[in-house]
Amino acid sequence: MPLGIVLRRAPGVTRWARWSWKATAVLPGAPDASWRVLRESDGTTEYHAATVPLDLHGAETEAYVHGLGAEVPCVYVVMRPIAGAQDHPFQILLVTASPYEAQDYCDSAEEVVEKVAMPEGLEAWVREFVDLFHEEEAFVKRRRNKQTEGTRQDGIGDPRIHTGADVYASPGLKRGRVL
Repeated sequence: MPLGIVLRRAPGVTRWARWSWKATAVLPGAPDASWRVLRESDGTTEYHAATVPLDLHGAETEAYVHGLGAEVPCVYVVMRPIAGAQDHPFQILLVTASPYEAQDYCDSAEEVVEKVAMPEGLEAWVREFVDLFHEEEAFVKRRRNKQTEGTRQDGIGDPRIHTGADVYASPGLKRGRVL
């Protein structure tokens, strides 16, 4: 689904930042746009910065369930700062409904990730996708392999390989050996 990304530019609150930028809304089904001015008032300007597709994947439904379970379900706008750009300082990379994918982009510290509340229609669309494709996975507790329980190697290494000296032998084991 194509989503228009709305960015708000407001006057900065410090002398080091002339402008403060924030993603404030998404427009489901929006046509293509490139930094079209939507509204101006009191030094604040809202732009329809770009239209990017929101792609949902069947393998990520667990992440969508987690995101929809939040008090306010959100999508995440991933933007890359453009060095030296004054008027349009961000390139909109993507929008995602997966909080896990958004976290991955946050970890890189190269992109700016903004959280934007989902409109009701978009939330219903994502829920319908999850209802169609999500399958709960039953929790399976891992158990140890009983074959390996109780075996002890003490640093000897692989017993199938014969060596004159074992560099991995523990000092306690070497005391008992006759050389």
